[in-house]
Amino acid sequence: MNTQPEALRLANALSAPGMMVDCAEIAAELRRLHAVNEELLEALEELALYIAHNGDDWVQKKARAAIAKATGEQA
Repeated sequence: MNTQPEALRLANALSAPGMMVDCAEIAAELRRLHAVNEELLEALEELALYIAHNGDDWVQKKARAAIAKATGEQA
């Protein structure tokens, strides 16, 4: 059983000599990862708002920094 994440398997296949990988497979994995990323960002945004109302500045800053990194925005 291969426990390597699909994204890493595809990245390794792309960088291998004589690349043998299906572009549709890569596109499907990128779409899946995008959807997961959107869900995680939404959850993190809700968590950051909750934390803001409960006064933990350090955790909120970490959450906001992660959101900014994922979205390319300024923290």
